[in-house]
Amino acid sequence: MAELVTPEAPILPWPRYLRQNWLDVSFLHWAVEPASIAHLYPPETEPDTFEGSSFVGVVPFQMALFGAFLETNVRLYSVDRTGRRGVVFLSLDTNRPGMIAAGRWIVGVPYRWARMNFRADGDRYAYTSTLRWPGVAASSRVEVKAGEPLTSGPLEHFLTARWGAHFVRAGRMWYLPNEHPVWPLRRAELIDFSDDGLLASVGLGDLGRRPPDHMTFSNGVAARFGRAVRSTTPRAVRPPTR
Repeated sequence: MAELVTPEAPILPWPRYLRQNWLDVSFLHWAVEPASIAHLYPPETEPDTFEGSSFVGVVPFQMALFGAFLETNVRLYSVDRTGRRGVVFLSLDTNRPGMIAAGRWIVGVPYRWARMNFRADGDRYAYTSTLRWPGVAASSRVEVKAGEPLTSGPLEHFLTARWGAHFVRAGRMWYLPNEHPVWPLRRAELIDFSDDGLLASVGLGDLGRRPPDHMTFSNGVAARFGRAVRSTTPRAVRPPTR
């Protein structure tokens, strides 16, 4: 049975290794049939669902970690055999080369190098990305207008309260836990979304030809990470302390 979706993070076990700030985050989500994406999941995981649908997320944002840089990730929502919920990253594109080596070879997540740009003008936020990765041609542009604060409901919690990532390293399944405050979400209006191969480059075909089904924006949260554990290790169930 899958663990409960909780907007507040479970206690992150020690040791805690890394802190990051995720800033100016746009969440674009497409509802899809779980069976249509099941083949994209690593072993020991499967699509997590909300009211019968799973979701594909495109999430562009700024990262603050020893300086500021940009990322755009394409992600799926996962549950493993222990019932632990998380995300599976199909790609993480960034304009910081050092993150690529660390992400791919140390952690095992699919970072790719891209030429990227971010612009903020009042409540309008625009992100562009052109992939510079061998054998892959892809680019994207996202522009949103952020609106009033949003009172999160069950779907928003399902999409944003994900307390770790499932990934494969050395042929084995792992789970990298994280914690952060409850996302301060805002309503978002899509001004522009152009996908020239981004979703197709990770096996999602022409999904980007239709507009997303759900959108939100956040000015950001501070996050920290714990030690990766085998995905077959159940999470200790303890109430958060505040």
